[in-house]
Amino acid sequence: MASPPSIATGNETYSPRQNAVLESALGLLVEGGERALTTAGVARAANCSKESLYKWFGDRDGLLAAMITFQSSKVKAAPAASGARGRAALAAQLAGIAVNLLKVLAGDVSLALNRLAIGQARRGEADLGLLLREHGRKPIETRLSALLEAGRRERLLDFADTREAYRTLYGLIVRDMHVRLLLGDSLDGEEPAKRAAQAIDEFFRLFGTEENTGPARERTGAGNERTG
Repeated sequence: MASPPSIATGNETYSPRQNAVLESALGLLVEGGERALTTAGVARAANCSKESLYKWFGDRDGLLAAMITFQSSKVKAAPAASGARGRAALAAQLAGIAVNLLKVLAGDVSLALNRLAIGQARRGEADLGLLLREHGRKPIETRLSALLEAGRRERLLDFADTREAYRTLYGLIVRDMHVRLLLGDSLDGEEPAKRAAQAIDEFFRLFGTEENTGPARERTGAGNERTG
């Protein structure tokens, strides 16, 4: 049986210099909030010209979109181990993405971006929320969905609706963690690797094929398959 493919999810979109600029911009956001995120401030912190910022990222919304894309690119799967096959290979890749997702969501940058988006929404401004959905969560959904569909093609997973399977997996991974952190709670030493492994195991119990995890349960959504 062929191994599930690795999904390329590195920071291929930007050059190392641009990545460094985006890291500086994210640091400014964490330290100073929305007001600190000015073109002049980013240029000063990153030791580059404002002209370079406009050339690379366009206006402020373009810079924010690039920051979010850069942040979401950290949620990636490691390349499949040489010779790895079957459920173990797929589970390892899913767990790798899950661990990175938990680390990113628990980080100061993600919390700052989400709190800023919530504040904007309360003022009737939804621009940042849209950017987070389009450049943050959507690429992560694409990567995870690609792995899920690869697992289905290899008959390791059985589901009718890719989006519903993805939502189930995302919920098992994140649970209430992000909401708790946004409200100021702490993780109290919760290990991302342990949480991720538990989520993947529970997902395979729900969607694993008979030869791997026991009888696959009847699903809803048959004939309504979506991936986007």
